[in-house]
Amino acid sequence: MSTRTPPAVDGEPGGPTPTHTVFLSYSRADRKGALAIVRVLESAGYGVWWDGLLEGGERFSRTTEAALAGARAVVVLWSKTSAGSHWVHDEATRGRESGRLVPLSLDGSLPPLGFGQFQSIDVSHALGKPASEPMRKLLRAVAALHEGPAPAWPAPRVELASPTRRRIVAAAGLAVVAAGSGLLLWRSRDAGTAARGTDAAGGTRRIAVLPFKNLSGDPEQRYFSDGLTSEIRTQLSRNAQLQIAGQTSSEKARDGQDDVRDVARALGVDFLLGGNVQKAGGRVKVDAELTDGATGVSRWANSWERPLSDIFAVQAEIGAAVASALSAAIDGKAADADVQVGGTGNVEAFDAFLHGRALYEAGIDEDSDRRALAWFDRAIVLDPRYAGAHAARARALVVIGNLYAGHDERVRAYDDAATAARTATTLAPTFAEGFSALGFALASGKLDMRGARVPFDRSHALAPGDADVLNRYATFRSNLRDHDLATGVILRAAALDPLNARTFRSQGDIRHNAGDHAAAIVAYRKAIELNPTLAGVNASMGFAQLLAGANDEARASFQKERSAVRRLPGLAILAHRAGDKAAAAKALADLMAEYGDKSHYQYAQVHAQWGDIDKALASLQAAWDLRDGGMMLMYADPLLAPLHRTDGYLALAKAVGFI
Repeated sequence: MSTRTPPAVDGEPGGPTPTHTVFLSYSRADRKGALAIVRVLESAGYGVWWDGLLEGGERFSRTTEAALAGARAVVVLWSKTSAGSHWVHDEATRGRESGRLVPLSLDGSLPPLGFGQFQSIDVSHALGKPASEPMRKLLRAVAALHEGPAPAWPAPRVELASPTRRRIVAAAGLAVVAAGSGLLLWRSRDAGTAARGTDAAGGTRRIAVLPFKNLSGDPEQRYFSDGLTSEIRTQLSRNAQLQIAGQTSSEKARDGQDDVRDVARALGVDFLLGGNVQKAGGRVKVDAELTDGATGVSRWANSWERPLSDIFAVQAEIGAAVASALSAAIDGKAADADVQVGGTGNVEAFDAFLHGRALYEAGIDEDSDRRALAWFDRAIVLDPRYAGAHAARARALVVIGNLYAGHDERVRAYDDAATAARTATTLAPTFAEGFSALGFALASGKLDMRGARVPFDRSHALAPGDADVLNRYATFRSNLRDHDLATGVILRAAALDPLNARTFRSQGDIRHNAGDHAAAIVAYRKAIELNPTLAGVNASMGFAQLLAGANDEARASFQKERSAVRRLPGLAILAHRAGDKAAAAKALADLMAEYGDKSHYQYAQVHAQWGDIDKALASLQAAWDLRDGGMMLMYADPLLAPLHRTDGYLALAKAVGFI
């Protein structure tokens, strides 16, 4: 084994080094990146053999051959240039066949054919950042092939233990073998790793599924990578032994965070699942990795390169492999099936569904919501038994009916939504999203609070670890004045989705309905801190402050609210309280002029707070006659408290299904 060190030049590594145990293979066009990798490895104490200063004809000199044969780790720098290099291909093949390959991606590109099954470490944004997580992964991979612990350099960051999550005692090893393909990715010499599936208390494991990166080179393909992330999150949430962090928090925590331990701490989770997706033509490549949030050590990694038609099998394999790595067997046979509960085996239908979901979740405007509905309809045409598409169609119809439709279209939309959701529950009787969509359609659309109880309860029973299902269920129970249950459920949702402003807005609404306006104000402040532009949250804060007697603060909150239908009722009530009846009347007149028959519920709130009971009841009756969506709030709304003992109010509460 050669001990020669390349001569140093300006800015390049040089000087005495230990025996060379790492062989670096790269294209000369990538020399700048190669230098950064050499510095990291040599600073960690490894002797690196690299031949960037040799002429091309000397690539297979005796020195090169000896260094390649004797190295314990063959680090290959893949890039668009090196993927076309015969030299790099040959050296990578030697590393692959001997189990010594450590592949890196210098520019984010994928490895060439024949090497796609190996998980590459993406260092495209880590060059020049020796303490970054990708460089730590490199050192851990090299350490595993040297049969020793990862070097102490760069020094690990000292962190305070988060009070909101359990710490799992770390095993001092590296990642395990790949599932599905049976190919060894990284080697672990720690016999204790396999036993580390449960925490000290034998309880559930908390996992965040981070957004899978879109490496397709086309930003328009992001809908597919985001959709795949959501599907994997949904599958894992069906395992009672796993608690899955909410989508919004997982996406937000990853933004601007380089260290996986920081991400895990922000989310209060024990493990992170991430990866990337490349979709091209009729094929898809998916890389996935499970990382310990306390140590940053990889627990499992794998790569799939399959026909697009195999995407469902890939999803199932990822879920099963993650559960296996944590010794948490997926419950039931359905989790191991190619088609998930509520899913489809039709690739075109799945693609149409993902298009629709991307538009629906963007929530841009009427056009985007109606286009989302069209995509869901297309998915159903392609696969009429696709329960997930029927559930999504139901939610889209309720939103369209509530926000954009006139009376006649609204009634039809709500009827169609209930039918679509019932179809979803019939097709997939254990599909939580189907029952949640049915509860949503009945409560928010049909205003059938009595009928919504059973599907909402069923959704909660089927997915007690899904933050979105919990949020909807908690809000529903709060509207029924079931304040204690609603509070317990929303606190669980907040623990799973701690960076989601909507969750804290819901928590504020629930405490506001319970009459605990001080606690509501605290929750609303948290929501505003997380997302200052969240629709309606300033008005919600204003109403809580108003009922807490903080009129000046309430006025400031209402003035920050962009939505007139939320802002003007608050200002009308405040002006009336202050004795300025002219200003109060003007605010109400402005509201009526802009919204006409669409806001009778808000008119009822204003008149109730003004003490005009007859007008308040007349407005509430008009809201019911027009099936105003606000009626689902009437039973717990503290602004309507002056009406609670009246016969008219009690008759309406019975008609809506509250009593």
